[in-house]
Amino acid sequence: MMSPMGITASLVVGIDGSTTWSANSAGISTPADSADFLARRKGYDCIIIGGNTARTEPYSQTPVPLVIISRGEINPVPQNPDAFLWNVSITDAIEAARKEFGADIHIEAGASLVKELLEKQRVDDLYLTLTPALGGSHPFDWKSALKTFPHCAMHEIGVTKFYHASKLER
Repeated sequence: MMSPMGITASLVVGIDGSTTWSANSAGISTPADSADFLARRKGYDCIIIGGNTARTEPYSQTPVPLVIISRGEINPVPQNPDAFLWNVSITDAIEAARKEFGADIHIEAGASLVKELLEKQRVDDLYLTLTPALGGSHPFDWKSALKTFPHCAMHEIGVTKFYHASKLER
């Protein structure tokens, strides 16, 4: 894997576009996806997630500082000493995180925040994992998302497909 550069988003998606099952991504993910995701996130200066992701996914420990963007006033992961709760937009959070932690930022938010960033062309790299899961919720148009990047590579491990879409050729 190349060294991370800029703003990277990661998302696991079922074949039907679903991104959650019973409120989180565990029912969509596969063991291969989990291993790839956990290995990749260590190389960034910080991780940014939304409040819903913080409340439904396991973020009690992260390898780097965690920024939670939320309108709420209570930190949903108080057990994580590296978690920061910011009441700002996703784009403002990216700019503030660059100044506070460094330029390499990993977005681990849900489908709506990733879609917003893609529409604003704020994602340099998209790591999208496609699994055979069906019937979940929070759909994401993964085919259209991949088409917004000039470069895209794919590899498979078992039933899991890994896409790396990038603004730059790697």
